[in-house]
Amino acid sequence: MQYRKDRYGNALSVLGFGCLRFPKDRGKIDQAELEREIARAVDLGVNYFDTAYIYPGSEAALGQALANLQLRDKVFLADKLPHYLIRSRDGLEKAFAEQLKRLQTDHIDYYLMHMLNDTGAWERLINLGVVDWLSEKRRQGAIGQVGFSYHGSTEPFCKLLDAWDWDFCQIQYNYLDRHTQAGEKGLRYAHSKGLPVVIMEPLRGGKLVYGLPTEAKRLMEDYPVQRSPAQWGLRWLWSQPEVTVVLSGMNSLAMVEENAAAADAAAAGMLTPEEDALLESVAAAIRAATKVGCTGCGYCMPCPQGVNIPGTFAAYNRMAAEGKKLPALKEHLRATAFASTNSAAYQCIGCGKCEQHCPQHVAIRASLKEASKALEGPIYRAAAWGIRALHLFG
Repeated sequence: MQYRKDRYGNALSVLGFGCLRFPKDRGKIDQAELEREIARAVDLGVNYFDTAYIYPGSEAALGQALANLQLRDKVFLADKLPHYLIRSRDGLEKAFAEQLKRLQTDHIDYYLMHMLNDTGAWERLINLGVVDWLSEKRRQGAIGQVGFSYHGSTEPFCKLLDAWDWDFCQIQYNYLDRHTQAGEKGLRYAHSKGLPVVIMEPLRGGKLVYGLPTEAKRLMEDYPVQRSPAQWGLRWLWSQPEVTVVLSGMNSLAMVEENAAAADAAAAGMLTPEEDALLESVAAAIRAATKVGCTGCGYCMPCPQGVNIPGTFAAYNRMAAEGKKLPALKEHLRATAFASTNSAAYQCIGCGKCEQHCPQHVAIRASLKEASKALEGPIYRAAAWGIRALHLFG
């Protein structure tokens, strides 16, 4: 495992364990499998674990795993303040106390303002007394370093960097988002201020691995050097010296092994100009075939009407990427009609609650209408009716 230092000299593994997409069994986090994966990851050198208050079950599962494995003192914990749920200083205290309880710890090493997307949100927190509160927690040793995670465009990101003396930051960044979100310009500006940068969505929630369109796959397959899509995506990031930690939402032992092996070879400048050009071409092929820029993060859920928003968009994008309707239709049926309650896209009433929470700023309501029109025609509705009539759902 390779390591890069934060601004205080701590050596952080270049591969971090993202805790949004833990392994599941029948819809619940598989604790035994999770502990096998965490134990193996730490054994391979991973020492940075990133969770959040709103990741369903994540904090408690991670805390239990680290306690059972007796690994808390061997890793750095990153967690996030859900400031969008907080209206007072008492609320800050209550949320933080709950996080410590879930994590079974007395301190959080790296504490982020979650989805802090403009200076206005930061000013609201200042008015609630967050600066004094953070200072107090740091004096007590309950919080180590303070940063923020960001989903937005470049200019507001740079303004946020200047708004306070942050210790680090976290951005969405990958070869598809080179010039969107905070982007390359934001990454370099953070680095110029001496801030470590943690990367989330390095593979776009798996879309840069499992959801590649035919043309993108062909470009990689025809390249003289053969690497997996995951290795290409991680290599592109680690080649940039401004990147400190790359988070991967690993949910299988095979994924842990593959990503850790790639991290062993991580080095600044490792990507050649020819390889960079390849990934530019791959990105262009992906953009040409993508209908909806959904990463599957699930922040839009639950939908008040029960719509499976990420599942719908995954099937819709698959149809566009592969140029075939039947596999996408089958996937959509599995994600919606086989559920215990109807979760089809046509149920959307346009309330807009989902769009308030989407980090990618997807026009969800309009996109659901498009996806429904493409996927939920007579064949889908007949099949869905038959499935429910026969009680084939779990």
